Amino acid sequence: MTDILLTNDDGIDGDGLAALREELLDIGDVTVVAPADNQSGVGRKRSRYTTRESHDWGYAIAGTPADCVAYALRGLDREFDLVVSGCNHGPNMGSYVLGRSGTVGAAVEAAYLGTPAIAVSAYHNVEFFTHPAEEFDFSEPTRVAGELTRAALDADVFDAVDILNVNAPCDATDPRLRVTHPHDDFDVRVEHRSVEEAEVEDLPVDVEPDDELVALNDKFWPHVENWENPLTDADEVRDRYPVGSDRRAVVDGEVSVSPLTAPHEAAHHEKLDAIVEQLNLA
Repeated sequence: MTDILLTNDDGIDGDGLAALREELLDIGDVTVVAPADNQSGVGRKRSRYTTRESHDWGYAIAGTPADCVAYALRGLDREFDLVVSGCNHGPNMGSYVLGRSGTVGAAVEAAYLGTPAIAVSAYHNVEFFTHPAEEFDFSEPTRVAGELTRAALDADVFDAVDILNVNAPCDATDPRLRVTHPHDDFDVRVEHRSVEEAEVEDLPVDVEPDDELVALNDKFWPHVENWENPLTDADEVRDRYPVGSDRRAVVDGEVSVSPLTAPHEAAHHEKLDAIVEQLNLA
């Protein structure tokens, strides 16, 4: 019997987690340890102290997805064969976004603690985030995740790979899978605004009327700003993303499967070696 730890960043009451749990129950024994509330976008943030509350499926932790994984892998009296994180409401792709994602952050925490992981995110090919969230259909992404989990475990994929980061469409039937790498395109545009010019929901809670605001507008795609914007012009931008990248797979409505390793690898550079040698002789 495969022992699976299931977590997420949308909170233990998230519909995506419930759907993925039902799928994983056909594979093994599933224990849920997930945040008590929504923790989207926290990356691998960890807490020094947290609290836990019993849940019908396991435990709710008053903390981040990484907290949940750290607690479960080291605080529960059992061994887990695999950590699955998701199913997230919206995609997690691109090398920059992977560092910010709580869904992927949980998988990375697991990998550093010696347990392989799969991060599963669902997207709509045009809208990305279906609104309202309650209308998001996780049936196809979770089906794909279940099949991929079975196959990866049977083939010992995790002997060489720490994490599989999966983005699957919710608006396609039997979508094609593609092995991908995280696309590395990212930028930020900075604007200076007055308080009057800013939207109320974007303001920090302690802002004063005469404060000068600095707006940091992320560009996760070359042609749009802010968070994962609707991709209504997919046909026009498809060629901007190379075949093999996770973003190209998503533009094409495919399942993106990016195999990742957890430790950061050092890049050898002869010029740096020379600098260090020179400084040591000084």
